[in-house]
Amino acid sequence: MAFLTVFTPVYNRAYIITKLYDSLCRQTCDDFEWLVVDDGSTDNIDELMEKFIADGKVRIRYFKQANGGKHRAINRGVSEASGRMFFIVDSDDHLTDKAVEWAIGKSREIIDNPDFAGISGLRIKPDGSKIGGENDFSIIDADAIEIRTRYGVTGDLAEIYKTDVLRRFPFPEFPGEKFCSEGLIWNRIAMTGARLRYCYEGIYVCEYLGDGLTAGRVKCRRESPEYSMLLYAEALKNPAISLKTKIKYAILFWRYGEKSKKSFFSKAKMIHPIYLTLAPAGIIIRKLKR
Repeated sequence: MAFLTVFTPVYNRAYIITKLYDSLCRQTCDDFEWLVVDDGSTDNIDELMEKFIADGKVRIRYFKQANGGKHRAINRGVSEASGRMFFIVDSDDHLTDKAVEWAIGKSREIIDNPDFAGISGLRIKPDGSKIGGENDFSIIDADAIEIRTRYGVTGDLAEIYKTDVLRRFPFPEFPGEKFCSEGLIWNRIAMTGARLRYCYEGIYVCEYLGDGLTAGRVKCRRESPEYSMLLYAEALKNPAISLKTKIKYAILFWRYGEKSKKSFFSKAKMIHPIYLTLAPAGIIIRKLKR
């Protein structure tokens, strides 16, 4: 059993996943498994994964399922993971050579402390600069909401959660919808008071692609209104979020509730009546930015 599960959901990424595999082969510590869930790919990923497994350089476990979106793949990965820590690494990204060694060392500092849900390093660009702008914070112990609202840290981070924590917080699965922001679960964990140890250490190298979820985030949220409205409805109830941000979230709540009128009005009951006044703004933006 490995200490760390590096988890990768994959959908038609055979053309690029070798870069991630190569980075895993270069790791300075091998106390990890690479767990891959194929979310209904139609390319030659099977053939490629068989080759990686045959190489014997990395402990690999490979599962296939019908296409259902990244969040369903994460749910499957968490249920199958053998590692005590769970590190989501997307198929179009890769790790620095010492990422696993660093992650395991930092995880051991908090693994037996029930106040912590995990750790986090930085996502960096190929040139080594931090995603979201530089602001060296050294080490901060905070929850996933405080790190943004109290400490002002911006950009995507490289969170590594305790596997048993993620098993207690599975992603909801709405029929017919294939996108759910990871932020929904990170925020739910934060609301319990569980912290992460955030460290200013670049471990995760991002190269955002045109066919990735990040590039198509607006389209994904528009096509998954149940998830999107749930995300913003829960955020609006969070006392740590500023009024300015809540106004923005209320507008987004209405912007993305476009597909199902039944869902639209049922979710409206989840927010404070004062936010109903922002519905026209959200609807206008929806129509202008389709």
